[in-house]
Amino acid sequence: QVQVAESGGGLVQPGGSLRLACVVSRTIYRTIVMAWYRQPPGKERELVATLTSGGSTNYADSVKGRFTISGDVAKNAAYLQMNSLKPEDTALYVCNRRSVSGRNDWGKGTLVTVSS
Repeated sequence: QVQVAESGGGLVQPGGSLRLACVVSRTIYRTIVMAWYRQPPGKERELVATLTSGGSTNYADSVKGRFTISGDVAKNAAYLQMNSLKPEDTALYVCNRRSVSGRNDWGKGTLVTVSS
């Protein structure tokens, strides 16, 4: 069974930085996209950033210029560098992986809290 594991969350002050990591294991089919989603308390899950096997990236407007997604999709690893964090960035950050077969796999998430 595919396993998706996130790490790197924690408590940070406004203006601070965090780097999240996502590693996927036990895959059968090739990964073509890795993405970060987040779910703020009491709100719906939203897409934060995506990284394709071709190296293309895409970001939600709310994080453009502050967050950077990187990694090696072929090696099933993705990272999210988050700078200039704001209280509204507080959320459970969840890694998603999409395979060439169309299957989506999700991690359990890592909690990011931005507070003074």
